[in-house]
Amino acid sequence: MDPLDAGAGSILRQPKAVWATAGASVVAFMGIGLVDPILPSIAQGLHATPSQVSLLFTSYFLITAVAMLLTGFVSSRIGGKKTLLLGLAFVIVFAGLAGTSDTVGQLVGFRAGWGLGNALFVSTALAVIVGAAAGGSAAAILLYESALGLGMACGPLLGAVLGNISWRYPFFGTATLMAIGFLCITVFLKEQPKPARKTSILDPLKALGHGGLASAAVSAFFYNYTFFTVLAFTPFVLNMTPYRSGAVFFAWGVLLAVFSVVVAPRMQERFGSLKVLGGSLVLLAADVLVLGYGSHTAAIVCTILSGAFIGVNNTVYTELALGVSDAPRPVASAGYNFVRWFAAAAAPYFAPKIEEWTDIHIPFVVAAVTALLGAVVVAVRRRSLVHEAEELAPRHATEDGVTVFAD
Repeated sequence: MDPLDAGAGSILRQPKAVWATAGASVVAFMGIGLVDPILPSIAQGLHATPSQVSLLFTSYFLITAVAMLLTGFVSSRIGGKKTLLLGLAFVIVFAGLAGTSDTVGQLVGFRAGWGLGNALFVSTALAVIVGAAAGGSAAAILLYESALGLGMACGPLLGAVLGNISWRYPFFGTATLMAIGFLCITVFLKEQPKPARKTSILDPLKALGHGGLASAAVSAFFYNYTFFTVLAFTPFVLNMTPYRSGAVFFAWGVLLAVFSVVVAPRMQERFGSLKVLGGSLVLLAADVLVLGYGSHTAAIVCTILSGAFIGVNNTVYTELALGVSDAPRPVASAGYNFVRWFAAAAAPYFAPKIEEWTDIHIPFVVAAVTALLGAVVVAVRRRSLVHEAEELAPRHATEDGVTVFAD
């Protein structure tokens, strides 16, 4: 079944609680790319080097990775609504503090606190939306994915508009929007039932004992290094004004959203998930090589085009992570995300360091190699990435007739 058709009649007819959670999800995902267009401005304003400023991503995702082991532990004990509000509270406080930073060290530290809040919120939001949505999980999942795509697209745009006034304003703007989301969830969302079994901190690590889930996580680790080299290092290469950089990454985010929600499911249906993933990783490797060695115009085009490959990869990886093992989905997702987010923390740190040690082209060579390594893992571990009961023929893992997305 086409995921756009499934539940299409009900996706817009949702309770206020679902819209409140989805709206806050948009802002949460905006926070990932918010600093992209203003990285050069932050470096100039705080007299910092590109490698120092890139730690904004490193601290954010390092804490996010570790927090993945805690989110299920917390939500299974205090409930979904309280976990969402706790995450939002962390984001509000630390995003606001980030805007007051006087040194890059302070800003990096506040981004770490922001990452903890975002992990608590994002990891719980999908389950809450599915539990509160009308029309079944099909409409809920599509709504969640739409929030993800909209947030990834609008984050750089908001960062550019507010950052053109001052690099501090995007942080204050995020805190304000999240405060509105906090109030909406407080008013409109009822407490969700707690799971029958409390989740242990070690459960996600135990889930990685499954060969298929471990293979998906390792492949996604290599892919995420490529992904976040593009996201965190490219703004320094483009060296554009916040407005122009924001426009580039807005176009990038639009492609990411369209290919994640619309194109990837159709390609999976026709060719099979693993073929689509392997081919997309190879194309992403070629794209980042051209980005690194091409002209300035080619770099802009390849940055935008990478959003298409990233959108496809995000969807397929998530489906693999949620469907390849018998672990409960929240536990499998936490284990998978624990591994892959470490690459999101590593790439922003190592890419500018590699440039300092070599030249501006080599970080993209490394990113191309890691994308290819991700494809190699998919090829070598092909059988472990498919459920034992399933064939290697083209398939489409679904829930209630619609592709499961939860990146």
